[in-house]
Amino acid sequence: MATNRLYFTTFPEPAPTSHLLNKLASNPENQPRVRSRPRAGPSASPDDNASYYYFTIDDQLLYLSFFQDWGPLNLAMVYKACILIHELLEDKELSNHRLVLYSSSDPRRKANAALLMALYVMIVQRRAPWEAFHPIAEMEFMPFRDAGRGPSDFNLSIQDCLWGIWKAMQNGLCDMNEFRVDDYEYYEKVENGDWNWLTPHFIAFASPVDMNWIKREKEAKEAKAGGPASPLSSSTSSNLALQRKLPTPYQNCLDYFEKKGIKLVVRLNTELYDRNTFLDRGIDHMELYFDDGTNPTDEIVRTFLDVADRVIESGGVVAVHCKAGLGRTGTLIGAYLIWKYGFTANEAIAFMRIVRPGSVVGPQQQYMYLKQLEWVKWSAADEMKKAQATAAAAVAVATVDSAPAPMPSTVTLVTPATPPADSDENSDSMQTTPPLPKVALPPVTPSRHVATAAARAKAIAPPGQPRKTPNAKRTAVDSDEEDEEDDTLPALDVAPPARKVRAVPARGLTASEQRPTRVTRSTAGAANIKKSGTAGSVSDSPVKSSSRQQGPNKIPRLATTRTTAAASKALAAANGAGARVTRTTNNAPQPTPSRLPMLSKRPAQTSSLSDVANIKHAAGATTDAWVNNNAAAVVVPASKSARPGLRSVRRRRSSFSSADVVA
Repeated sequence: MATNRLYFTTFPEPAPTSHLLNKLASNPENQPRVRSRPRAGPSASPDDNASYYYFTIDDQLLYLSFFQDWGPLNLAMVYKACILIHELLEDKELSNHRLVLYSSSDPRRKANAALLMALYVMIVQRRAPWEAFHPIAEMEFMPFRDAGRGPSDFNLSIQDCLWGIWKAMQNGLCDMNEFRVDDYEYYEKVENGDWNWLTPHFIAFASPVDMNWIKREKEAKEAKAGGPASPLSSSTSSNLALQRKLPTPYQNCLDYFEKKGIKLVVRLNTELYDRNTFLDRGIDHMELYFDDGTNPTDEIVRTFLDVADRVIESGGVVAVHCKAGLGRTGTLIGAYLIWKYGFTANEAIAFMRIVRPGSVVGPQQQYMYLKQLEWVKWSAADEMKKAQATAAAAVAVATVDSAPAPMPSTVTLVTPATPPADSDENSDSMQTTPPLPKVALPPVTPSRHVATAAARAKAIAPPGQPRKTPNAKRTAVDSDEEDEEDDTLPALDVAPPARKVRAVPARGLTASEQRPTRVTRSTAGAANIKKSGTAGSVSDSPVKSSSRQQGPNKIPRLATTRTTAAASKALAAANGAGARVTRTTNNAPQPTPSRLPMLSKRPAQTSSLSDVANIKHAAGATTDAWVNNNAAAVVVPASKSARPGLRSVRRRRSSFSSADVVA
């Protein structure tokens, strides 16, 4: 099979149809000019008389935005585009043609189409992210933005998306062989439950809503305020929770979670359903509320990391939701990806937006960007503490099992300062040995020289939050139309006007100069976070209550919550044997079974690509099995009169209602 077969180009908006372009391409006079590495001179193509076949996905794979967002396209569309491109490359009737993926000059469609082609090169042809992006590096692309209103102040590039998917695949978080496009498109719809598997161990979903339960709770509160509550208005009976008829999305959620063995549900928003419905099915439930559109405190993040990691390490799955399952949910899961696997904030956000569009909204993006280094420090400190605990356990075992008269050098290296209670035989020798040296942990708080700057930064009021209001959508204002009079610089020969500097006391601002502090539910109640139990005994639950009474915005203790041996055995028996990803200091994470696309083992390193024309599709190249085995599900087979094409697209209903839910 010939090489240099895959190209990318754009046409002025509106782009012509593929039928018209292919008809014009049959004329040798209408040959396109191929961009080579030198920007001037003749084409570097070895065959100027080659035939071209044009195809596009602009009208078939559409991004349905929440507000001002427009991409990237979701995982099902990436899946379909990879299979379509592969089918066209494998079509025998097109073996002598060069395939041109084109889009209109609209910057949104152009960026989405280019990202799909780069993902195909990276996932199917098994190239590295820099090799997949190199052919289109000379082109300019509009950056992706969040599902908010107004001008965007945090952007994601095509490289961020490539690296996010790449890092997820390298850590065993994606496996195309387990991906089911029908299940993805069915359960992501609001009427069917609105959830997505972000990783093999995390489900992000919108909050279930039970209007009957909400009504009964409201009546119970009114009755309690005016007198004794009616027994029928109480929601403490789990049997009644099972007997009443639940909405279809809620019922689908319960049935699916029980079938898939979900171990924990984390609720981040206000109560819109009875938690007993999960507890009665053997699913633990935990409350970690913080306000809509805001960022979590350090204590909330630390609690989530400890509890979620304990469940995941035992082989379980954690389901997280807020109101829409996008803003607050994506922030905490993204923090786990950074802490556990070393994602950057941009990579985590880009990866989550491909798997679940709209994740992480507004100031939550800047929050993740600013916190990523601190979370990495937490991870390093946790690793060191685990290494210390493992070394101490190994020392204890070696000391108990050692001979009565060990060698002095061995005793000095492995004997702890305090001998075990049951090792009477070695008590004399152990008392004379030096203690095990302690490893100093790196600090996780800011240095002293930046404390003043950090305090001033925290005193700055946060930017406006997109809120849940029934008002009509506001029209986005083009930045080019804004008044630029304030941006005019003074003449070079005119000194800028002198500014009056008011003396500020050295100890800080006065009471009149300080900004008022907004008190929210998340900050007021951060010290009393609810960590609920389970339907069974407390000792059997992976969610354990903590005695920490730490105030908001303080660095939490790094000690992880420990489970008893009985609880570990119970979790192992309930979850069964299964592979899991373990974070170690010296070893890379091992791949785990997944429900999302993953890169298979890559063959020998290939040379860098020079331009779009050098993306090679060599004959007999190894590709992932899912590209060939699942083609019939998304691509119409080729015939003598028609080329392969995508089947009808199932449009996704927005997770946001007409009330403009943003986070």
